[in-house]
Amino acid sequence: MTVDLWQRGCERLATELPEHQFNTWIRPLPPAQLSRDEADAAIVSVRVPNRFKLDWIRAQYAGRIESVLSDLAGKPVRLELTLAPRAETPTPAPLRASNGYAHATVPAPMAAPAAAAAAAAIATAPAPASNRHKLNPSLTFDTLVPGRANQMARTAALHVAGAPGQMYNPLFIYGGVGLGKTHLVHAVGNALLKDRPDARVLYLHAEQFISDVVKNYQRKTFDELKAKYHSLDLLLIDDVQFFAGKDRTQEEFFNTFEALLAKRAHIIMTSDTYPKGLVDIDERLTSRFDAGLTVAIEPPELEMRVAILIKKALAEGAEMPEDVAFFIAKNVRANVRELEGALRKVLAYSRFSQKDINIALTRDALKDLLSIQNRQISVENIQKTVADFYKIKVADMYSKKRPASIARPRQIAMYLAKDMTKKSLPEIGELFGGRDHTTVLHAVRKIADERQRNSELNQQLHVLEQTLKG
Repeated sequence: MTVDLWQRGCERLATELPEHQFNTWIRPLPPAQLSRDEADAAIVSVRVPNRFKLDWIRAQYAGRIESVLSDLAGKPVRLELTLAPRAETPTPAPLRASNGYAHATVPAPMAAPAAAAAAAAIATAPAPASNRHKLNPSLTFDTLVPGRANQMARTAALHVAGAPGQMYNPLFIYGGVGLGKTHLVHAVGNALLKDRPDARVLYLHAEQFISDVVKNYQRKTFDELKAKYHSLDLLLIDDVQFFAGKDRTQEEFFNTFEALLAKRAHIIMTSDTYPKGLVDIDERLTSRFDAGLTVAIEPPELEMRVAILIKKALAEGAEMPEDVAFFIAKNVRANVRELEGALRKVLAYSRFSQKDINIALTRDALKDLLSIQNRQISVENIQKTVADFYKIKVADMYSKKRPASIARPRQIAMYLAKDMTKKSLPEIGELFGGRDHTTVLHAVRKIADERQRNSELNQQLHVLEQTLKG
C-alpha cells in the first residue's frame, strides 16, 4: 500500500512541479516506509541522503507532499523525513553539467537555521586556510546572515550545495566588496565536503590562478596545471575581473572551464560586476560566465543591517540596544565589512570609557565617520555625480525637460537623494527645480522597484553609491 501510495504521489508531483525541481529533489528519494502512531494515524517515512537535501525538502516540499499523499489516501498522512545513515547513502552520481538556466526560477529560500541566528557571523574576507581545499571552515551557510540583499544568491548557492552539477552551472555571483560573495562560495565548498568528504574541491582567488599560469608557463609544465585544475569536482574562484588584460591566463582558464563542464563538474565564480560589464576579457569567456545563472548580492537593507549588528554584538559578549543598532545601520550602508568596523569602534569606545552603549556614546565613537558622510553626501553632490555618470548637464536636473535621456537620470538622482540624505520629499523636490513631493515619491518608488528586477540598473546604482561614499 505504501509503495503504491508513494509511487502515485510522486507521479502527481511530477505533473505539478517544474521538471527540474522534481528531478532534483523528489525523483532521487528512496521508497517510503509506512507506519502508524499511537492514534493509528498514517506516517510515511522517507530517509534523505544528506542534511542539505533534508532541510531543503522539509522547507520547500514537505507540506505539498503531505497534502498530495493525504488526498490520494483519503485520510490525513504525515510525512516524516529523517537523515539516512552514511552506510545507507547511495554513491553520488557523477556531477552532471547544466545546459544553462540563465533565467531559471530559483526556489524560495529556506528559513535561516537557528544556528545562524545565534552565531550571526559577519560576511568578511576570510583568513587564508591551510587545508588542501583552501576553504575556511568557519564560512558556512549557518554562519551567513540571510536577508533580502543576498536572498537570490544564497538560495542558488544552497541549491548547488544540495545538488551539485544539476543546474546553475556555472554560478556567477557579483556585487561590491564586503557583501559576502567569498562567504557564499566557501559555504558551498564546505557543504559539499561535509556530504562527500572525497570530493575534489578547490577555492582560490583569481590572482592565484594567474600565478599558477605564469609559473607553469615559465617552466613549460602545463600538464601540471591541467592535472591540478581539470580533475576537480568543484572549482570556486573569486574576483575573476582580475583576469582582465591577461591573455594567456584567459586562454588557460577557458581550457579549464571547458574541461570541467565536459566532465560534469561545477564552477562558481565571483566578480565585482556582471559578466557583460567585465572589461578586457575575451567575449567567449564572458559569454560562458553568463551561460548558467548570474545573481547579484546587494548592499544589505536596513533591517538586515540592524539584525547583523545586534547578533554580532551578542557574539562579542555585548548587548546592542535596538535604537543604537538603527542609528548605526542608517549611517553605515555600504557593506557588511564597514558595518562590522563601525561596530568594533563602538564596542571598543564603550569598553575603554567604561560607559553603556547608547546613541550619545555611538555619536562620539563614530564622529569621524559621521562628519565625513555629512560633508560628502548632499543632494547637490548627488546631482553632479549622477549627471557626470550619465553624461548630462547638472542644469538638466532642475529643468523641465522630459526626454528619457534626462528624465531617467533625474529620477535616479531623486532616489539616491531620498536614500542617502536626511532630506524630506518636499525638500528634495525643491532642489530639483521646485517639483512636487509626489513627483519625487513616484521616482523613488519606480527606481526602487526596478532595482529589484534589473541587474544592470542595480549595478549602476551600486557604482554611484560607492562613488558618493568616497
